[in-house]
Amino acid sequence: MEELLFSYLDTIGEFSEEEKSSMMELIQLRTFNKGQIVLKAGNKTEDSFLVIKGCLRSYYIVDGEEKTTEFFEEEDIITPVCIGDNSPSRYNIACLEDTVLLVSNPTLEAAGFSRFPQFETLCRVLSERQLGKKQQEFDSFKISNPEERYKKLLMDRPKLVQRVPQYQIASYLGITPQSLSRLRTRIITQK
Repeated sequence: MEELLFSYLDTIGEFSEEEKSSMMELIQLRTFNKGQIVLKAGNKTEDSFLVIKGCLRSYYIVDGEEKTTEFFEEEDIITPVCIGDNSPSRYNIACLEDTVLLVSNPTLEAAGFSRFPQFETLCRVLSERQLGKKQQEFDSFKISNPEERYKKLLMDRPKLVQRVPQYQIASYLGITPQSLSRLRTRIITQK
């Protein structure tokens, strides 16, 4: 697991072996099995996560039906909304594959920032990038029809479509699995 983390850290900054070794004292890595719930609706958490390995989804239960709102893959940051106001989560986060997450919370972050001031800057930059990315995705989603959403998903995250069950993709797009099947057939015949 450490190799996965260090490989990721090397893509976003330069850290000496000594810094990496010291960071491991502050870092919590957790493994989850496929199907395991990371955050259950109704529970509170202070933890946020960085996906080191695996795929997860967030979903609400609305009138007994699961409504997928997001998928998370390697290098995605998961910051549950309930962290901001210490309220219970309104949604679930579940593992679609065996998963490794780097876990963070205010206590760990304070300790890390005091020992590694550059780490605070790095975290801020990563958070700003993530926020900008999510805002663009949200805007695009709101102004697109289901076919445009699916084509964008295929273009931006082609591997995701192979990792995730089609009924969850349909839920994410806001359509039924049957509509997704017709849409996929239409796209294939247009080629």
